[in-house]
Amino acid sequence: MVEYPQDVVQRFHGTPEQVDAGLVGERPRTWASVVIEEYDPAWAHRFAAVRSSLAEALGGLIIAVEHVGSTAVPGLVAKPVIDIDVLIENTADESSYLPALEGLGYRLVLREPWWQGHRMLLSPAEDVNLHVWPQGAPEPVRHRLFRDWLRSHPQDRELYAASKRRLARDTASRPRDYSLAKNDVIDGIYARIFAAAEGRA
Repeated sequence: MVEYPQDVVQRFHGTPEQVDAGLVGERPRTWASVVIEEYDPAWAHRFAAVRSSLAEALGGLIIAVEHVGSTAVPGLVAKPVIDIDVLIENTADESSYLPALEGLGYRLVLREPWWQGHRMLLSPAEDVNLHVWPQGAPEPVRHRLFRDWLRSHPQDRELYAASKRRLARDTASRPRDYSLAKNDVIDGIYARIFAAAEGRA
């Protein structure tokens, strides 16, 4: 039996207004539409290549690098953008890591100190979302739990896939609503994850 702290169990729901407040520079073009594709094994190779370049650029600053999100789950449909969580000691000290990442061509698109110190950078091709978190942030823990659950629970993987396809259609004219529209199904899956961890499932 595993008991997770409340800040891991309690999921943060951001609003469009909060995203707007954290936006740095131009909105990514990939935010203008939602494209869902069948799983591509090349996504895992893309992550491996990015992880290697991050290790060279940031070296000892990195505490952990994880492939998260739907592209990290074999068999799951996804937007063809690789989500990567990078943990460092302190995201507020941007001078310690931003210049190195900008040297790789990434640009800072979100600065969200109110959300556990989150920063997000985008690759030049806009095919990688690089999420930088401070050590101890609960959100990367949730990301790993969600990824690993979907990898090992095909019923929830199919439920999530069906929901993503339906919501991509339903929000086609309102792509900003897509992520928020997924919250109900995501929260339901998290409820099963934490129930199983506590031995209640």
